Amino acid sequence: MSINFLKYSKIYFIFSGLLITAAIVCLFIFGLKTGIDFTGGSILEVEYKEARPANQEIKETLAELELGEVYLQPTGEQGVILRMKDINEDTHQKVLEKLEGAEELRFESIGPVIGRELKDKTKIVVILSLLAIVSYIALVFRRVSRPIASWQYGLSSLLALFHDVLIPLGIFSLLGKFYEIQITIPVVVALLTVLGYSINNTVVVFDRIRENLLKRVGGTYEETVNISLNQTLTRSLNTSLTTLFVLVAIFFFGGETLKYFALALIIGIVAGTYSSLFLASPVLAKWLKWRERVRERV
Repeated sequence: MSINFLKYSKIYFIFSGLLITAAIVCLFIFGLKTGIDFTGGSILEVEYKEARPANQEIKETLAELELGEVYLQPTGEQGVILRMKDINEDTHQKVLEKLEGAEELRFESIGPVIGRELKDKTKIVVILSLLAIVSYIALVFRRVSRPIASWQYGLSSLLALFHDVLIPLGIFSLLGKFYEIQITIPVVVALLTVLGYSINNTVVVFDRIRENLLKRVGGTYEETVNISLNQTLTRSLNTSLTTLFVLVAIFFFGGETLKYFALALIIGIVAGTYSSLFLASPVLAKWLKWRERVRERV
């Protein structure tokens, strides 16, 4: 049974547009809570021998130490991770004294200079990754110049990548606002992985379109795109589902360190699978249709 992917392309575009707009609004209003990896600071993980106090109670206990804004993240049934400004060893010991009945599991400090350096390098890595991906798409599809130029495949894939990254960032913006979830190095790594995973799905579809164009499969470009999407549908869904099964297991059973790394990947892969099937290729078909209408009017 063949599915007409392009029949409801306007609905796909509106849905994606709403998601992207919502993500941008959340980022603009709430921003992102960056972890100490980027801002510098100290992280302390403890586990209570008895019942863990409420977050507000822990904050009130530490208030007199002037630690700045302290972010608390419960772990397991009795553990908690505290993220705060950079503290020296003397203050570290005072914090442990205040947290009566808690056993220290981990303590790390990152200086503000290292944090700023990591933030700058992260921006460079993201920009270079996007440029490399678009250049690669344009190079690979240089043999396909009709009816869509190779650089248009690159722009379409770039649009899909922005979609796939903005949605997880929008969700993490909400999580940061209401649950104090921070953007850390593992989350950034997850988002970069999403870029690679998403472009892989998109390239599979584009490559099938290229093959079918060279074989002259389909009477029109829209028919070729639709046939190509049907041919790659099962492969895309199976690949994404098998990956998601592992990530869901990591999210629930992999421990606090990997929890939000897995969550970023789950959201990104779902968004990437959607965009590779319902956004990247339909955009090319609509682009061509719009260009033909402009030519007719001229």
